[in-house]
Amino acid sequence: MTLAVSVMGLSIAAAMLALILVSLRRREPVVPESDMTEALQDRLWQIAESEERYRVLVEATTEAVVQRDGQGRITFASAGFAALLGMKPLELIGSTLSPQVIERGASEQRADGVRVVEERLVPVDGLPRWFSFIEMPVSGSVDGPNWLRAGQDVTERVEAARVLDEAKSRAEAANVAKSRFLATVSHELRTPLNGILGMADLLLDTRLDPEQRTYVEAFRTSGKALLGLVDGILDFSRIEAGRLDLAAEPFDVAALVEGVVELLAPRAQDKGLEIALDIADDLAALRVGDADRVRQILVNLAGNAIKFTQTGGVGVSLARSGEGLVLTVEDTGPGIPEERIPILFEEFEQGDDSASHEGTGLGLAITRRLVERMNGTIEARSTVGRGSTFRVVLPLPAAEGAMSPETPSPETPSLAPRKVLIVAASPYQAPFLARRLSRSGAAAVVVNSAEAALDALSGVAFDALIADRSLGDAAVRRLAAEAARCGVRCSLILLSPFDRREFGAPNAAGFDSYLIKPVRARSLFDRLLEPRPAPARSPADATAQPGPRQPAPAKTAPAKTAAPGRRVLLAEDNPINALLATKALERLGAQVIHARDGLEALAAAEGQGPFDLALIDIRMPGLDGLETARRIRAREAETGATPLHLVALTANTGREDVDAASAAGFDGFLPKPLNLRALPALLDRRQEEAA
Repeated sequence: MTLAVSVMGLSIAAAMLALILVSLRRREPVVPESDMTEALQDRLWQIAESEERYRVLVEATTEAVVQRDGQGRITFASAGFAALLGMKPLELIGSTLSPQVIERGASEQRADGVRVVEERLVPVDGLPRWFSFIEMPVSGSVDGPNWLRAGQDVTERVEAARVLDEAKSRAEAANVAKSRFLATVSHELRTPLNGILGMADLLLDTRLDPEQRTYVEAFRTSGKALLGLVDGILDFSRIEAGRLDLAAEPFDVAALVEGVVELLAPRAQDKGLEIALDIADDLAALRVGDADRVRQILVNLAGNAIKFTQTGGVGVSLARSGEGLVLTVEDTGPGIPEERIPILFEEFEQGDDSASHEGTGLGLAITRRLVERMNGTIEARSTVGRGSTFRVVLPLPAAEGAMSPETPSPETPSLAPRKVLIVAASPYQAPFLARRLSRSGAAAVVVNSAEAALDALSGVAFDALIADRSLGDAAVRRLAAEAARCGVRCSLILLSPFDRREFGAPNAAGFDSYLIKPVRARSLFDRLLEPRPAPARSPADATAQPGPRQPAPAKTAPAKTAAPGRRVLLAEDNPINALLATKALERLGAQVIHARDGLEALAAAEGQGPFDLALIDIRMPGLDGLETARRIRAREAETGATPLHLVALTANTGREDVDAASAAGFDGFLPKPLNLRALPALLDRRQEEAA
């Protein structure tokens, strides 16, 4: 209980007792009975009865009530106060006695002169007790005002509060210890994972027969799954401890969502699922927020949808909501029972209690915590047997005056009055394409079979045909031929990246070009607005999608001339991770000097330089990476040497770890497990800076 609660109860008691004491002092003048009227006699009887009631009330109260004059002498004491001293109330009159105070607690001085204080007293029985007193002035005498003090025993409340405070302190200490433990465990798990995943990547860049490649890809996939579990547990511990800081920087939200959907597309297509994306036209190019956490929210939601959906697909849409954004993820999965929706975002909960689901059940709990940290909302709707929909609203404001150079103008190109026939048996890709085309002014018709498409072509003069290869090669070739016969000016084939390698040149099948699924709006408009007849293209040139949508080339070892003559200092105490980084850098043509700890790194930097780049592990025995960086920077300041480009290597990836590395003098930060494909870009940047 708070002090204010005690004040409330004691104010009432003190006010009542003040009235009682004033009443007890009030005496009517003695009048000869012969002169009394009947009314006056009745009045005296009423006063006498009132005094008796007040006396009984005061004597019966258990409150510790005392009134003192201006000299501190007791003029009234209740039985409760007298009991503290082991005396009777009348024995205290005229004395200045008080119980011994051994500790003072909270106090409050009010503007009206009333004071509230908590004191720990030692009564006559020797057992200390806590009392909450309220002091207030009452009418006094020539010696000054009298003071009324009324208190009640609050020992149980104070002790309970102390127990709660101690429990809270213990819980906070345990939480800090848990966070420290999880960070340590995370580092210790990431270190061997770095070796496993890195060596798998190196091995995949060598000549393997199909069976060997299958085995290597299997243990790399398992390693990544384990890494995902580690990241999830660490993220949850950070959020729970309140140590997750959010960035507030401009980022291209449309490009971010497109990137996530494209990243997840191979996973969906491996299961025979489609994944489609629809982005509204009226979004500002840049939004202010934490791009990494928004990406994490989308990866969790869309990744879950792919994991639990067996047939059909997943649809992701991005729209505007006032000044914020609405992110929606839909699927055609098994659905979630209604009774589990309220607990779906709790820790370690999943869609049902069966043992068939993989993972820790932390993904949605982390997502909810992240959304709430951004002052957003998340909700789920689901029907068993029909799928689920997750809707996230994030108040991410538009960046002032900022436009992304990578995102086209938000104005939608006009396709009016074109008529487009979409042929696809898909729950999301075809409707999303139709929605996008309708916003651009085109009339879109969606059918889900080749037979229905042939009927439509015979009755309507369409300007363009978009057919999904999943209908079957024979069916789509027949549709392309019929579209050409009917005068359709543009025929496009929808392909996955895997389909692209198998299907061959679109022209050979009667199509003008192709679109890679999931389809980007930019690519859709480029294909439909391309002048016809289209110039002849070879299979290698016929690209309908820019950038990351092109099929990945066969993996080969990186060119050894990527960083010819570049000298790299590598400070890493783990021999496997050191071997991994050394081999990866040597494949790029770099010369690597390996140091096993910070002291060796300092000696190498001074005696074997100059170096173009230094990769330094943060956690090393003896002199750690942070102190190593500080000493390197201090030595550079003393000697005027050219600053060495320092990049931190660490398995701890929290914002506080990044900030600590930056404060120590590091220029960059590479998390473990080390992404070997980040090394060429890092060396290229250093080469450009040196030039």
